[in-house]
Amino acid sequence: MSMLSKIQTGVVHKAPRIIVYGTHGIGKTSLAAGAPNAVLVPTEDGADEIGVARFPLCTTFEMMMDALADLAFEEHEFQTVILDSLDWAERLVWDYTCRQNNWGSIEQPGFGKGYVEALNAWHQVINLINTIRGRRIAVIMLAHAEVKHFDDPTTDGYDRYQPALHKLASPKLQEAADAVLFMAWKVVTNEAKEGFGRKITKGMGNGARVLYSEERPAALAKNRYAMPYKIELPGAPQDMWQTVAQHIPFYNA
Repeated sequence: MSMLSKIQTGVVHKAPRIIVYGTHGIGKTSLAAGAPNAVLVPTEDGADEIGVARFPLCTTFEMMMDALADLAFEEHEFQTVILDSLDWAERLVWDYTCRQNNWGSIEQPGFGKGYVEALNAWHQVINLINTIRGRRIAVIMLAHAEVKHFDDPTTDGYDRYQPALHKLASPKLQEAADAVLFMAWKVVTNEAKEGFGRKITKGMGNGARVLYSEERPAALAKNRYAMPYKIELPGAPQDMWQTVAQHIPFYNA
């Protein structure tokens, strides 16, 4: 059969695959838990107080993959899968890779070869995520943030926020996501006078949160939905997701 007969036209709004990352305790899990009919695949503890449906804490790579496989292939009514968090899942990936190769640590092979081998396990994770998405189920992957120096070839280097993942795994997961969103506290600066005519700048906040959807020098981000660069989130946790979802075509088709 000719490939010409398989050409598709029109816009198809697929279920989103989203990475949300931010500092510890900022409310990433609360944001994701507001998505429709969500279930949590936890690789770290701490979501019990939120009340979202959840699998038992995944303490091995195999446990995490079994949970994702059930969501990918079994019958269920969940509409959103939350993987919390990617950086703790990375520890499971490394442990699994070490066990498969009889290594004492991911560093044992030297020259970064352990991290290269670990990509094979990450590809298994990504394949299941894509299968889940193929069932029109959204996938939200959470991660903590870290500050790393970025050597920009077009200008002087600078520090920026990025997901707290190894430099080989992070790009692969970002490529597999339709949006990478950085969640931060809203900070207002105020200039105050000190003694001897000195001025200092102080950062202040009232607990408000913002979500950044496009890359800037301060933080890594992206999206495929023409989202606004900065989304101001409401204070009530139960209202945060809807504020984000209004910018995702899948929820507004």
